[in-house]
Amino acid sequence: MESKEPIVAIGLDAADPQLIEKWVSEGYLPNISQIKEQGIYSRLHNSVNYQNGSAEFSSTEPLWVMMATGCLPDKTGFWDTVTYDPQTYKVSCDAVYGGYDYQEYKPFYALGDQYRVAAFDVPVTRVCPGVNGVQITGWGGHHPFYPSESQPAELLPEIVAQYGKNPVYQKDNGIWWDKNYFEWVTKSVEKSVADRAQICCDLLRKEPWDLFIAGFGETHTLGHDLYNLSQSDHPLYSHTNKINSIGDPMLQGYQQVDRAIGEIVAAAPDNAHVLLFAVHGMGANHTDLLSMMLLPEIVYRFNFPGKAALGYGDINKPAPPIITNNIRGGWSAEVWRQVYESNPIKKLWETWTHKKFLRGSKHGLLSPYPLLDENVELGWMPAVWYSDLWPKMKAFALPAYADGHIRINLKGRDRDGIVEPQEYDAVCAEITDVLYRLKDGRSGELLVKDVIRTRKSPLDNDPKLPEPDLIVVWHTIATDVVDSPDIGRIGPITYNRPGGHREHGFLIAKGPQINPQAKFADGRAVDIGATILDLMGAEIPQHFDGKSLLTKPFALTREAK
Repeated sequence: MESKEPIVAIGLDAADPQLIEKWVSEGYLPNISQIKEQGIYSRLHNSVNYQNGSAEFSSTEPLWVMMATGCLPDKTGFWDTVTYDPQTYKVSCDAVYGGYDYQEYKPFYALGDQYRVAAFDVPVTRVCPGVNGVQITGWGGHHPFYPSESQPAELLPEIVAQYGKNPVYQKDNGIWWDKNYFEWVTKSVEKSVADRAQICCDLLRKEPWDLFIAGFGETHTLGHDLYNLSQSDHPLYSHTNKINSIGDPMLQGYQQVDRAIGEIVAAAPDNAHVLLFAVHGMGANHTDLLSMMLLPEIVYRFNFPGKAALGYGDINKPAPPIITNNIRGGWSAEVWRQVYESNPIKKLWETWTHKKFLRGSKHGLLSPYPLLDENVELGWMPAVWYSDLWPKMKAFALPAYADGHIRINLKGRDRDGIVEPQEYDAVCAEITDVLYRLKDGRSGELLVKDVIRTRKSPLDNDPKLPEPDLIVVWHTIATDVVDSPDIGRIGPITYNRPGGHREHGFLIAKGPQINPQAKFADGRAVDIGATILDLMGAEIPQHFDGKSLLTKPFALTREAK
């Protein structure tokens, strides 16, 4: 079946379906509401396949690659932006080229000469051969892990010359405690949305595209940076929100995006199909503390019983209050001031002294100050501070942005491996038991939803396997204190970015061939590309893991036209 109607697809990065549904029902997002009312809507729920089972998945960069390629990570081998070298015990995370290279599997819109395509700022994509049209990446976006480039090469410089550089690009860091940062990010997002809308409109008017696809990275920034000022389920909400005086800044940002969507739809051809989608959502951030800081300390204490390095707390006392003041001016520095010191005088001195006196190793941990001064990759993340100890540990936590990642220090694989292959299963089981007993130090709720092994055999060296041996999937509990009957208490620790990712996304579609009475099939982010191809009447590649979500009622209305 062939379609002559063009497709306009807009990806709202990390726009949470629960918030979209709520704000649509309250009348705050009229343009999204109209598209939803005139078309069909469904939530998406993401999971991926590991060698020993599947689990829900909320990691930004792999999800966008799943959308673009139609392939799951076990096929592409792209699980994460962080890479680990077992011969050096070093990790890296290239902030520009840390995404997928699209050499083995190209974006679904690389359709050759038969279709004219415009792709603008689709997150975690690259300029790729086989796209007949224009491609622009890296004009804006939230820490995009892809380069700034275009096809033709002069197009991006022309856009920058006309609209200027994007004010948010690689600068949003979720600094919730800084009033100046709040003022900067809200104004910068407003300008970024306005410029993005105009660029999209200009591109749409340039020629009649078969497919126009664009991303809005601003919704990602709004969620990471302003969630605590918007949603009452965030632990910091009662301490930081000012809705009575300034309104809801996250909602205000979404309203700007909604107006931009209205402008783009108005610039599109009257017979265009319009799709809005999000590959994942956003909620109160639970993974920054649990995966970046608390898990490394948990595994440290597992390896060195009776010792504590960061965040020592007394499990026999009520949990202290949430830390609401960032006295060190940065999250890494705030965490480092929680380094264990038994002497109260020294502890007080280390809390308030100048950072130049805090550059030495403590308990085998690297101080973040020299790492930050020397621009060591991921030096700001607490997991990296433990890296000098990794060769001496049976297992250690790798830096991670979403799920927790644990690597077994295996003989015959890791340079200084100390776990024999025949001990691998026992070590994995022992760590798993410790993890399943972890509780939120405030509510007493269990924290770990699932622990997944990534290998069927210890020395499996398939290069497309994830680098961690254990994946820790957390319950969505935003906590700053962890209690364990095995290792004691860790925390409280200062919160990092207010918003964190959820596995659910959404898809909305309307247009001449869409029957509003139809439904989408249950789907995942990996199905979005196949759905767009189906709507275009283009062939869905056989290697796709994704499937079209357009159900039979849709097909019948299309055939009847």
